Amino acid sequence: MIWILIPAFNEEESILTLLGSISTELSTHKHKIVVVDDGSRDDTPSILEGARKNYPLTIVKHAINRGLGETERDGLEYIAAHCAPQDIIVRVEGDNTHGAAYILKLVDKLNEGYDVVNTSRFQPGGGQVGLDIYRRFISRCANIFMHIVFHIKGVRDYSCGFRAYRGAVLQDAIKIFGNNLIQLKGVGFTSTLEIIVKLKMMGCVFSEVPFILRYDLKKGKSKMLGSVTTVGYLLLGLMYHWPFGGWKFAYRGLKKAYQQNPEQATNNYRVENMQRRFMTRINS
Repeated sequence: MIWILIPAFNEEESILTLLGSISTELSTHKHKIVVVDDGSRDDTPSILEGARKNYPLTIVKHAINRGLGETERDGLEYIAAHCAPQDIIVRVEGDNTHGAAYILKLVDKLNEGYDVVNTSRFQPGGGQVGLDIYRRFISRCANIFMHIVFHIKGVRDYSCGFRAYRGAVLQDAIKIFGNNLIQLKGVGFTSTLEIIVKLKMMGCVFSEVPFILRYDLKKGKSKMLGSVTTVGYLLLGLMYHWPFGGWKFAYRGLKKAYQQNPEQATNNYRVENMQRRFMTRINS
């Protein structure tokens, strides 16, 4: 089963086109689509309700706009609770800038034995259309920064959320990190990066497929606040490397343990167990 996760906020102009292209691409594959409507104030909710009869569609609703972090978290938690470990989860942007034609390329690459497969604008054959020189420069600088700070082997495009995950890996990540899988929920688009940082800590194996971001197909205004997201990236770097209890310190040993015995590591490194150990060290 291929599960498609679509975060959506005010996507009335593009959501039906996106659903149609996904359905066409996956017409010969068993699939389900989960849209998390993040408090849309346009006609997105009514369009989605009308689309139920034509697509294998589940709608998760936020009464108010909560931001991408909580939207991704709720969507991933919903799918992890309903999918099988061998299923594949593909996260697609709701504004139709992520071409549905790449979905099966992600799936094929994942089936080569990887745990997570990114689309990448920075692999040979990748690129971006519709972005001005300034935004291209900022995007490139941000990804260089993230590569230096987090250095995830197999990843060159850290900020593109169009990626595929193994169902079992996300199920285990939610068991381990709980609500802390995405801690910086309200800081721009930071969640896109935080998810793969947490999966890196588990020892997941990453790869990428070349991808052309079609920003020229986007309808409506961008929801990304660059300055807020930049602050989020800096905070993530601090939380990851902080010498007095950062993620690297708190979860040291997780990678080796998870690679040797995922079930045992999932139990031993649950966030509540890690918090108890931390408090025990403080009180001793």
